[in-house]
Amino acid sequence: MTTLTTPPVSTLLDRLFAEADQSEAAFRAAREKLPAAERAAFRGNNTDYKTFYLSHVRNVHLAVARETAQLLYVLARSIEARAIVEFGTSFGISTLYLAAALKDNGGGRVIGSEFEPSKVKAARANMAAAGLAELVEIREGDALETLARDLPESIDLVLLDGAKTLYVPVLSRLAPRLRTGALIVADNADMCPEYLEVVRKPNSGYVSVPVAQDVELTMKA
Repeated sequence: MTTLTTPPVSTLLDRLFAEADQSEAAFRAAREKLPAAERAAFRGNNTDYKTFYLSHVRNVHLAVARETAQLLYVLARSIEARAIVEFGTSFGISTLYLAAALKDNGGGRVIGSEFEPSKVKAARANMAAAGLAELVEIREGDALETLARDLPESIDLVLLDGAKTLYVPVLSRLAPRLRTGALIVADNADMCPEYLEVVRKPNSGYVSVPVAQDVELTMKA
């Protein structure tokens, strides 16, 4: 038995995934009704990410897939992670998996970033309901600012799951603190070719491999 598979975490995750499925189904239906030019922005090439997210997806869960969430837990446990940074907390589904791994590892901290205030409030409430709040700090605001200060000296694992145009600049801010062997999981990486170019480039300091269809798993060499 693990923190992940026992209440209150397991029951909370069941509810959150059900809510995520509903909100994302409604989001996809609404997206298909948009003009082609607006639909193109959902492929990650929209530079005005704040307006885009607050206009279109402020109430959408945008959760990682269940399999990706399980992968996060497995990776965090296997490297005995204690310091984790998450870009794009949303309602906190992925955060719960990461925090559960930390608890089962014996402790640590997840630092998350989310600029939609209502999502920050909901995510914090979910951490409290799961009994994991003491392991999680969710910073409200633009990740380019919130993740540019007061970070651990050594970071073990990073999840990138926010605005795709920010994957490269966020990684640049975190890179100096990534320990050798640190892991980076980029969700929907297929929507950010610039990021893939950086981590897959020879002699980049990273070793990177695609996982499933849209997840890139990278190690700091």
